[in-house]
Amino acid sequence: MSGSLVSSTTAVERNEARELRRANYRGRTYMSLWQPIVVFVGLVGVAYLIALYYDKVKQQSYLWPYPHQVIAQVWDPFFGPQLRQDLLNSSLVALTGLAAAIVIGVVWATLMAQAKWVERSFYPYAVVLQCIPILALVPLIGTLFGYEFFSRVLVTTMIALFPLVSNTLFGLLSADKAQRELFQLQGASRWTILTKLRFPAALPSIFVGLRTAAGLSVIGAIVGDQFFQRGQPGLGVLIQVATSRLNGPGTFAAILTASLLGVLVFIVFGALARLAIGRWYDF
Repeated sequence: MSGSLVSSTTAVERNEARELRRANYRGRTYMSLWQPIVVFVGLVGVAYLIALYYDKVKQQSYLWPYPHQVIAQVWDPFFGPQLRQDLLNSSLVALTGLAAAIVIGVVWATLMAQAKWVERSFYPYAVVLQCIPILALVPLIGTLFGYEFFSRVLVTTMIALFPLVSNTLFGLLSADKAQRELFQLQGASRWTILTKLRFPAALPSIFVGLRTAAGLSVIGAIVGDQFFQRGQPGLGVLIQVATSRLNGPGTFAAILTASLLGVLVFIVFGALARLAIGRWYDF
């Protein structure tokens, strides 16, 4: 009798704790939704004030259009279809370059994590790659590889590579030393330690690198597009064309679209991170 009473009491406590967690989650979700909305409304108000200044005071409304003019430009029968086509072209370049950066970065970091001498030999070149001004290499890349899709992807990969290398290497090296020694005492192979211990421990850092590289890949696609103006044009070319024609709403619409593309890729990798490690790591 007493045992059943204790078990029922425990079940009630568990249900209460579960309901409390759900209430806290709903509260956090509500807070996380309305706060960005308030900031967004404030930014739109500031944008209208700046546009009003350039329109009425400077008499140069093309430099800073009203937000509603930018939105209208997206649905313009002439500008809108070109914007959507260029968005698809830039998305293809960004995602292809990001995929190449993921493969190269993870493999590079994994090799460096195997031995200190490998890390000391190869990590400085990752730092050099990060420090090289990509814009200075763009003419050379165009001369060697042409000015079309491959060169755009190459620039995107170079820009997005370093965060993946550095974060993956940090994650692989952060596996608990006592656990590594336990694996070694049990006679585990290097491959087993890598796949069963180091990679699971490195997943949070890898996803941080992925989210950072995702935003950089969009920047790389835009930069490459602005310099390699042959082949299929992207958002970078559209920004330059709209600017040269003093089409302020079109320029801002293209810039806003490129920014939203980066945000979307960032959100996708954040969702993947929560699916992969959200149960045991607060991402």
